[in-house]
Amino acid sequence: MDSFILFAVILCWLSLALGLASLYQYSKQKQYLKAHLQEIAVTSSVLVAGKKGRLEKIIQFLARYADDFSTLGERINFYSESEEIDKLLKRSGNPYELSVKRFQGFKIVFILLGLLLGFFMVIMGFPLANIAFVTLPILGFFIPIIWVRSLGKKRQDLLRKDLPDFLDTVSISLQAGSNLDSAIKEVIKYFDGPIREEFAQFLQEIDLGVPREKAYAGLLDRNENEDFQSLIKSLIQATRLGVPMASTFKAQAEDIRKISLEQVKEKAAKASPKVTLITSFIIAPLIMLLIIGLVILNMIYGENSIMNIFS
Repeated sequence: MDSFILFAVILCWLSLALGLASLYQYSKQKQYLKAHLQEIAVTSSVLVAGKKGRLEKIIQFLARYADDFSTLGERINFYSESEEIDKLLKRSGNPYELSVKRFQGFKIVFILLGLLLGFFMVIMGFPLANIAFVTLPILGFFIPIIWVRSLGKKRQDLLRKDLPDFLDTVSISLQAGSNLDSAIKEVIKYFDGPIREEFAQFLQEIDLGVPREKAYAGLLDRNENEDFQSLIKSLIQATRLGVPMASTFKAQAEDIRKISLEQVKEKAAKASPKVTLITSFIIAPLIMLLIIGLVILNMIYGENSIMNIFS
């Protein structure tokens, strides 16, 4: 009987020790999970938009009707195939959270708005109203396509503009001993625009368990800028071969600056003939006409004018 009681006491103490150890492990895992979720939340907050502007409210209002016409818009895919629109939306940063189907519906909505505006102009008797009644719906069809293309081009230009400074800053952080993800996470706080959005989404995918090469492939798929693609391909190669990341970022920044300098020189060289052309065919003839006009006025109304001679 005594041995049974001793065994029960030992078992109780063992159970208590195991319970305390499990509680300690639980608290440690909870703290780690809280810190991990906080890092993800900080990274994700970069992708959250601010206050809604007037244009966003208008788009959200029209989106109710665009969803209804999405099927018809996918059938009328002149210069707007769904695969091409998907690439354009990715490269423009998915403005206003537009999906491919909703974008296709917007084309039909703008066609109807063009018809209504043209019909109103015909009723009110505006000049060239009949031409506007035909051209406005066609223009309405192409407005969303032109808009998303211009947004994509502008976004890619901004991405390239901020890239050298971003690379230099990340390179300094890497040389100071930070790892790549920590360096990028710290540096993007001081940048705005597409470069911040792209690397914030990249870090979010990494935190959620997406393989690194797949996250790099997402960056390549969402952006067509040659310098940015060259950077991502270099990072993929450096990851596979074990090349130091700091030297990769520094070399890429120097290459981009050299290319930018060459492009500026090329634009300046192309601008010189244009300036000469404008000077020769516009400014010089105007100056000559001004001088001739002053001479003629002096001959007519001056002290030694022709009128005084014959008077």
